[in-house]
Amino acid sequence: MDALSDVLKSVRLEGAMYVNAEFTAPWCVTAAYGLDGVRRLLPSAERVVFFHFLTEGTCKVRLIADGQTETLVKGDLVLLSQDSAHLLGSDFHIAPVDGSIQSMPKAVRIANLSHGGGGAVTRFVCGYIACSRSVCRLLFDALPSMLRVSLGESPASTMLRDLINIGVRESAAARPGAESLLAKLSELMFVEAMRHYIASLPPDGKGWLAGVRDPQIGKALALLHGEPTRGWTVDELGRAVALSRSTLSERFTELVGEPPMQYLTRWRLALAAQSLRTGAEAITRVAEHAGYESEAAFSRAFKREFGLPPATWRRAERV
Repeated sequence: MDALSDVLKSVRLEGAMYVNAEFTAPWCVTAAYGLDGVRRLLPSAERVVFFHFLTEGTCKVRLIADGQTETLVKGDLVLLSQDSAHLLGSDFHIAPVDGSIQSMPKAVRIANLSHGGGGAVTRFVCGYIACSRSVCRLLFDALPSMLRVSLGESPASTMLRDLINIGVRESAAARPGAESLLAKLSELMFVEAMRHYIASLPPDGKGWLAGVRDPQIGKALALLHGEPTRGWTVDELGRAVALSRSTLSERFTELVGEPPMQYLTRWRLALAAQSLRTGAEAITRVAEHAGYESEAAFSRAFKREFGLPPATWRRAERV
């Protein structure tokens, strides 16, 4: 399994599409999800990525904090990886209406939103991906605050648009299984966006996703993720990917931002944090699975990474 698939599997993505929007020019809305708002629908959410998928027309999206602006057309998907308030519209000079999740009724799983001045039509579906903060950090920290992915008229875009239309209809009809369907559709959309984004990175790009794309560093990441409890050494990992110890260390650090064994330690701790939050296993056992021979050593490493000892962190996360 490749590293991206392994991380996506580990983060246990959840999703919910909650707006099926139709706007007519001129129009402008302000949107923000906010973790508290998302938790009304997904109580276990720790981190979220918001998305808009344009199915018809054009519009602009702008981050309120720094003014970064993108123009979207049919088949474009925009992801917002931070808790960022933003504007969507055909004209940012008119007063925006509130389209944030906090403005939605608490019981709503999907809402139909229509607004505008009666001109050109823009249609899109909005939603979010929620996941475990500790495990998803590797992936989401590698993303820009706003990411536009152009799916265009590709087979993937057509498939997503068809599936979304089915999901919207099923959800509106309140059929059994609608909630699970929306989650799977959101996850599918996110995975497709990540594949396109990785393919679009420049050849000299840096970061975790650039490492995933690199044939040898990507294989090293996949091995570390596939067997995180194994007693890996840089020599052994280098032999597995046909690189010398020094070359592997240099290229891994250059792309990913830290040496292989340091990366492995952080990944083990991220998995340990997830186990502490979702399971009832004793801390001693969690420490063993994370590769630590003593609970004391594990506690020190865990506190350095997350700011709290394991027991305290577990209690705080379950409140």
